[in-house]
Amino acid sequence: MTQGLGRDSDWSATRVTVAGIGIAGFAAADALAQLGAIVTVVDAGDGPGQRERADILEVLGVEVLLGHDDSLPPCDLLVVSPGLRPSAPLITAAQAAGVPVWGELELAWRLRSSVGAAPWLVVTGTNGKTTTTLMLESMLTAAGLRAVSAGNIGTSLIDVVMHDDLDVIAVEVGAPQLPFVESMSPLASVCLNVADDHIDHFGTYEAYAAAKARIYARTQVAAVFNADEPVTMRMVEEADVVEGCRAIGFTLGIPDISMLGVVDEYLVDRAFLDDRQRTAQELALVGDVQPNAPHNIANALAAAALACAFGVPATAVQQGLQRFTPAGHRIAHVATIDGVTYIDDSKATNAHAALTSLRAYAPVVWIAGGMAKGQDFDALIAETGPGLRGVVLLGVDRAVIAEGLRRHAPQVPVKVVERTETEAMVEVVAAARALAQPGDTVLLAPGCASWDMFRDYSHRGDTFAAAVHALDGDRA
Repeated sequence: MTQGLGRDSDWSATRVTVAGIGIAGFAAADALAQLGAIVTVVDAGDGPGQRERADILEVLGVEVLLGHDDSLPPCDLLVVSPGLRPSAPLITAAQAAGVPVWGELELAWRLRSSVGAAPWLVVTGTNGKTTTTLMLESMLTAAGLRAVSAGNIGTSLIDVVMHDDLDVIAVEVGAPQLPFVESMSPLASVCLNVADDHIDHFGTYEAYAAAKARIYARTQVAAVFNADEPVTMRMVEEADVVEGCRAIGFTLGIPDISMLGVVDEYLVDRAFLDDRQRTAQELALVGDVQPNAPHNIANALAAAALACAFGVPATAVQQGLQRFTPAGHRIAHVATIDGVTYIDDSKATNAHAALTSLRAYAPVVWIAGGMAKGQDFDALIAETGPGLRGVVLLGVDRAVIAEGLRRHAPQVPVKVVERTETEAMVEVVAAARALAQPGDTVLLAPGCASWDMFRDYSHRGDTFAAAVHALDGDRA
């Protein structure tokens, strides 16, 4: 009954249960109600935010069940929000009953206009997704295209496709959005990197990596991989892509044929020009990438590969990078005080992100800790220990990192902040200042989630910046 459903279908007899009333779930229910479906929304929560959205949906004729248990209402289709684990009882109940399960991406793809729908350029990866997607959007708009970024980045992809008046969409995709996708066919796709994350959501690293690999399925023109991370190359090799789709690599080294990379001070293309056997096209200067950390240069190369796959010229790639404004709390310079630079990378919410950030600076006073989500920090500490001036630890799982430091970097001074309220950040920054010397970087790259002490990573970064600026005030 749901096999061929799309934007122009008759939904009037289709019973759809939407699980979750957050950004994705609300947009899904709204769109389905507009199309005439019989929609029921279920959500385990019953707070002010859920009630406000429920009031709006009920005006549209949607039944909303807040504080709902795990039971599945009678339905022909279950649409799940990314926050729901693949093993959730609601999903397993639907699968047992033979009810199709779609995620946000699948529904959004099916709700595209049947004529002239904007192609998708999709980005996933453990780290760097948002930066790469925003860089891509900047390149596309620099080329004069009607383009927008959407998806995991915070703008509902369903809302975008329901009001599509665009040439192309830059789509950020998180791993939790990928398990229930069956027909999405992006023009170009990339997985930037894969490291331990969302293990609590998927159960195992293998299941998480397999979800990431689904980004490449049915890619039409270019399946872009990170040549410096072989796991992404294997994903492309094993992907079921559209015939004629090319594998395109990017590297921080000198690129081979069908790759983008770095030569001297230039980002260059050896993939999308006619004479790629003998020549390379200069796309931009390395200095056009800001912040100018190695992992951010990799993000820029990935964005450029997707843009070039869509036909964006080199001049627009460079202009896009020059005009690009990074999203907050990603290796953001806060202040330089008494010769010490303070960097906010609060978005580094896993060990892989923290490692890439630590690699960009030395010597470093590292501020770390929070909710570790079952991660192991031993490899990170073993690699970065020689460049650490000191470490300040905070948060509920601070002892996990402290143990790793004792095993692999016992020579590094460690200050543990025991307080767990938000205001403890003032003590954290003061401790970091005491450890730092002129020329050092104090780096907030926690490697952990923030919810034990802060509303989210943005709140954590803002609190850090406020404490740093207070130091400057104290000096004055």
